[in-house]
Amino acid sequence: MQQPSKAVAIKTEAQQAVLALHRMRQQLVKFRTMQVNSLRGPLTEYGEVMGRGRAALDKAIPAVLARISDRLPMVLIDTLREQWDGLTKLDEQISVIERRLRQWMLEDKAVKAITAIPGVGVLTATAAVATMGDAKSFRSGREFAAWIGLVPKQMGSGGKVTLLGISKRGDTYLRTLLIHGARSVLHHVKEPGPWVEQIRKRRPPNVVVVALANKMARSIWAILAHDRAYQKGYVSAKPA
Repeated sequence: MQQPSKAVAIKTEAQQAVLALHRMRQQLVKFRTMQVNSLRGPLTEYGEVMGRGRAALDKAIPAVLARISDRLPMVLIDTLREQWDGLTKLDEQISVIERRLRQWMLEDKAVKAITAIPGVGVLTATAAVATMGDAKSFRSGREFAAWIGLVPKQMGSGGKVTLLGISKRGDTYLRTLLIHGARSVLHHVKEPGPWVEQIRKRRPPNVVVVALANKMARSIWAILAHDRAYQKGYVSAKPA
């Protein structure tokens, strides 16, 4: 039986425009990755193996092109150099989009409010506000986290419920941003808080990352739905 889908509020034209910027940026990032791989592949066939990553490519490729220019046709060398130069153009296009998203963040109160959450940067904040639409269309932070696929699937029989991996339903892009943000917090923040430290003692690293991403999603909903500022260490209480 298929689970019923969640209806969300209609987005404004500004929110739709921001999502369009995110889609274009995501596509440019994919193009850039493809471009890097298309450079590494042919050079590897000629025995020129470079380290993984863009930084390793930029560092090694000038010397590589100089070495193979004596034994390979110049039409290939010139094409490889043009493809490498094209990476800079892609970098510039991505930077322009990110600058425009940063400007929207400065002008939008809701986006600026949730950037105070550790692990929520410009990309995550703008994508969250634009994707969510009206935060009050969700009944709780858990419902919002479930909507983007950050809660575990459940399987039960005979009154016993077993928790599985996250459902991975909903918006893949926003879920990925939240998980990357959570991983960044765990790797770079010296004191992520007692809540994270307790989970670390009894759960594997990837489970801790997803749990923190889930908490970030709930915090985003709480700040937007209740129009309040982020408070570190805040503990919500059920009404009496």
